[in-house]
Amino acid sequence: MAGKNKFALKIITPDRVFYEGEAEMVEFNTTEGEIGVYKEHVPMTVIISPGILTITEEDEVKEAALHSGFAEILQDRVTIMAEIVEWPSEIDVARAEEALKRAEDRISGKDQTTDIVRAEAALHRAMARIEVVK
Repeated sequence: MAGKNKFALKIITPDRVFYEGEAEMVEFNTTEGEIGVYKEHVPMTVIISPGILTITEEDEVKEAALHSGFAEILQDRVTIMAEIVEWPSEIDVARAEEALKRAEDRISGKDQTTDIVRAEAALHRAMARIEVVK
């Protein structure tokens, strides 16, 4: 069971359990803005937006690129169901930089058939990957 100032944190992707442990705080982006969660947070469910996931443990801070999904926040536990989450060591920076360039080109292009929402999502995913590595 989680300690006095800690809560249970579980992060799941379709491929694996990415993280399971105790945290003092977790921070990530939602469709409503950034959120930081401590133990005894108001219960809620939120939709995740691409960005940096920060997990604060007792004596360590871990960061990862979090792409999309949703989170269930309860007073004593947080469960994140994510499409993709990557530790910095799992990211191919050259590939992320190429994806960033492609997304920027699609957004700035004059092609009327470009799906701008999809291109912007790709841009944000690439930016999160690059940011978490640096």
